[in-house]
Amino acid sequence: MSHTEIGPLQASRRTLLLSGGTLLATALLPAPFRLAASAQRRQGPAEVPVEELMKPGELPDLVLGSPDAKVTIVEYASMTCGHCANFHNRVLPELKKKYIDTGKVRLILREFPLDNLAAAGAMLARCAGGDKAYAMTDVLFQKQDEWVVRNNPVPKLFEIARQAGFTKESFDKCLTDDKLLAQIEAGRTRASEQFGVSSTPTFFINGKRLGGGGTLAEFDKALEPLLGS
Repeated sequence: MSHTEIGPLQASRRTLLLSGGTLLATALLPAPFRLAASAQRRQGPAEVPVEELMKPGELPDLVLGSPDAKVTIVEYASMTCGHCANFHNRVLPELKKKYIDTGKVRLILREFPLDNLAAAGAMLARCAGGDKAYAMTDVLFQKQDEWVVRNNPVPKLFEIARQAGFTKESFDKCLTDDKLLAQIEAGRTRASEQFGVSSTPTFFINGKRLGGGGTLAEFDKALEPLLGS
């Protein structure tokens, strides 16, 4: 399993505009979070300072697990990244059962949108609020094949959001929230500039970058020495 890479970041609210109450599907796909087909993966540092990595950003972290866990995994993910969906749908349930639910590990999810549709998904998860934010993220990954489409993704995205309690008004309001979009952009910029994140998913385990694609075997190999098992 490989990673999906980012292109240049050129933020602009007009990419998430509404017209006549309907989100412009065509506007979701170009800049600011455009994936450059010719992008070359930049390998970031193998380890980053834990104190810097754990500093809060403009948005609260989305966290699974105990704050007292011995090990912290920080994941940077994009809602439209197929490899991220694979991790959340196939690997995370086993990782959660083995390490997170047992209090050994906590997982912090941070948004790293690769395109505007991913930014829209991240915004909706944040607008769901509180504990619903992670639940919304899970649903979006589970149903990724249904809404990550180039031909008008908006109806399916709204259908998913409506099941989470959104109205058309709250859906539209969320996706035109300048401040929220800027906060997500700031988190992505920080990850790129300070921690060398350039593809998704990227995982740091107590500050050390996890090599490979994020399989359970790779996590086992990295976690067992830290947990003394």
